[in-house]
Amino acid sequence: MVSPLLAQLPVPRAALGEGPCWDLAEGALYWTDIPAHRVHRLAADGMHTAWDTGQPVGAIVPRASGGLALAAKDGFWALDPGGGQLTLLTHVEADLPGTRMNDGACDRAGRFFAGTMAEDESPGAGTLYRLDPDHEVTAVLRGVSISNGIGWSPDESRMYYVDSLTHSVDVFDYDAASGAIGNRRVFAAAGGGEVVPDGLAVDADGDVWVALWGGATIVRYGPDGRLRQTLEVPATNVTCCAFGGPDLGTLYVTTAAGPGTGGALFSGQPGATGLPPNPFRG
Repeated sequence: MVSPLLAQLPVPRAALGEGPCWDLAEGALYWTDIPAHRVHRLAADGMHTAWDTGQPVGAIVPRASGGLALAAKDGFWALDPGGGQLTLLTHVEADLPGTRMNDGACDRAGRFFAGTMAEDESPGAGTLYRLDPDHEVTAVLRGVSISNGIGWSPDESRMYYVDSLTHSVDVFDYDAASGAIGNRRVFAAAGGGEVVPDGLAVDADGDVWVALWGGATIVRYGPDGRLRQTLEVPATNVTCCAFGGPDLGTLYVTTAAGPGTGGALFSGQPGATGLPPNPFRG
């Protein structure tokens, strides 16, 4: 399939753009620049807003009660975009100053999954956590190196997950009633060498779209794990992707500084429709 042309959007370039998330209620895209400690918003009318969070933010999700929930340096936080106030929901690894939270997403029940990684990328130093709506935190997977993309199949029978240094997208059986995962196996090999899988998005047909850091591409796998499409990105370090727009037919792509138009935010129409983003229900 021919890759659609991605357009660069008129927003500031990021040092490490990550975590794009569409807010259906607002009709706006949120994303983060991790080392700059900034959360960005792009409204449908093109208005750009940013907030200084004072710490790295790896993932952003809408909050059902209003505002946003963040996976940040030392735990889960709430952000009120109206006034910019940050409120701690719960600490995670506050006693480990060498780690920070990275990518994350919510299931339909409103559980917020997000993982940690070592700032120096030491192998096995991270953990994948689940924040339930009652704010209880559970470690669901230990020994992670760079915890990254998370998503679910349309029927939520599967959870897809990326630990970047494994060079694969893995899949778990998922129990939507309890949020438990099991039976981990490789869904698709991705990248190799300095090219590693990063964030991901799942569309309404169950295809899995994966950003390749160092590879200047988004790769699309069918539910059977077979490569269906390669979408070229004019930046080498592609970090994540998310579907948005009124019909969820726009693919937004974040990137980091590096060769090409590194750090830019892109969008395009890939001919697929995304799943509605799930809010945190705490």
